[in-house]
Amino acid sequence: MINAVAIVCGYLLGSIPSGYIAARLKKGIDIRSVGSGVTGAINVYYEVGLVAGILVLLVDIGKGIAAVLLARWLGVDLIFQLLAGLAAVLGHIFPVFLKFRGGRGGATSIGVLLILLPKAIPFWLGICGVVLLITRNITVCYSMGFICFPVVAGLIYGSVALVVFSVGLPIFLGLKFIPRLKEMHSVTGGSWRKVIFRSSINERL
Repeated sequence: MINAVAIVCGYLLGSIPSGYIAARLKKGIDIRSVGSGVTGAINVYYEVGLVAGILVLLVDIGKGIAAVLLARWLGVDLIFQLLAGLAAVLGHIFPVFLKFRGGRGGATSIGVLLILLPKAIPFWLGICGVVLLITRNITVCYSMGFICFPVVAGLIYGSVALVVFSVGLPIFLGLKFIPRLKEMHSVTGGSWRKVIFRSSINERL
């Protein structure tokens, strides 16, 4: 029973519509009707503003962290901590409070992985920083950061469960991102270079 509680609570935490709330309060808009059509921090940054984007990013990361910490507090095994984290990501993507139309789950996934693998934090920050300097693309920046998690899970933590989870979660997010990737590729006239590299972080396809 307690395992189910951890998973349900994880989903409800993930469902907190921070991006939607921020856009409504700041500009009175439904963030899902503008930009990329999702509630994530990046869309909020471009459509609402920097401060709102940062706040939403922190809250969305916090949702993933809170889901795992709550599962630990409830005393469930690692597998159910992972499931609670996954539930938070699914809650962000399919929030019950927004008729299951939310974000893409990137920030919440980062929160889940950072709390599960805290020793990966400096590696993740380093990769994100270098990639952002090179590409000036926020999405590519945090996406490349996922690479460090399975490596750290295997070499430092020695956990097969964490390796599998930290590989599978980004793959799932990547599959969800394919339609948007195809859209950007089409907008650039078929140029992957333009999809990846930007003139500044404010440039958006």
